[in-house]
Amino acid sequence: MKILFISDIVGKPGRRAVYELLPEIIGNYEIDLTIANCENAAGGFGITRDVVEELFQNNIHVLTSGNHVWDKKEAEGFIGDYKNLLRPANYPPGAPGQGSVLVPVASGKLVGVINLMGRVFMRPIDCPFRAAEAEIAKLRGSTEVIIVDMHAEATSEKQAMGWFLDGCVSAVLGTHTHVQTADEKILTKGTAYISDAGMTGPFESVIGVQKESVVTGFLTGMLGRFEVAKRDVWLQGVFIEVDEKTGKALRIERISRKYRD
Repeated sequence: MKILFISDIVGKPGRRAVYELLPEIIGNYEIDLTIANCENAAGGFGITRDVVEELFQNNIHVLTSGNHVWDKKEAEGFIGDYKNLLRPANYPPGAPGQGSVLVPVASGKLVGVINLMGRVFMRPIDCPFRAAEAEIAKLRGSTEVIIVDMHAEATSEKQAMGWFLDGCVSAVLGTHTHVQTADEKILTKGTAYISDAGMTGPFESVIGVQKESVVTGFLTGMLGRFEVAKRDVWLQGVFIEVDEKTGKALRIERISRKYRD
């Protein structure tokens, strides 16, 4: 089974890159399932219903998110309408939406997708490690193939999750920092891992935001209004090949494609 994970789509430039580049990637890699992190897809912060609909119409099967999922207040009202739109599973009880889903691919096989959020340098929520165990237990009876989006700030917490789930899931893929790391590997028990799958958006920026406003904020200590940058747009993520019978990863490859406007 061949799975594509698109990392951290930022604003309209990131969505445009998906629209233009994704069909060729799907064709070249013969992708069975596409997953994307969408929490920055609407103006750089949060999601709207229109943006979610647009991404689902562009050959994306599952959308994951993270700490910015609620930045647009309307998300609370519509997230429950989409079973394939996830928020981190370790949000406390009462949060709308869900943290995992089972998705069929063309062969009829099911794939489980779990969304988690770290706690180091992030808002205090429930334990992602305990939440991972609970979500895996729900999915395991239906599939051996499970992909985890670990949305976290600290590399140490992401690595710890990778080793904690090694052999229990097919892949643990880090998101949130928007800088693609070069540590992709298959762990000792068969789980594909990367600390951060990168960013789909403008690279002449500071993690997708206009660089001038961020630099000024660091110089003055006064954070102004952040706007999504526009230039040097790339699509990043990872390609994973999985043995659908065992759930073990066979291959992980970084994806980085420049969008030429």
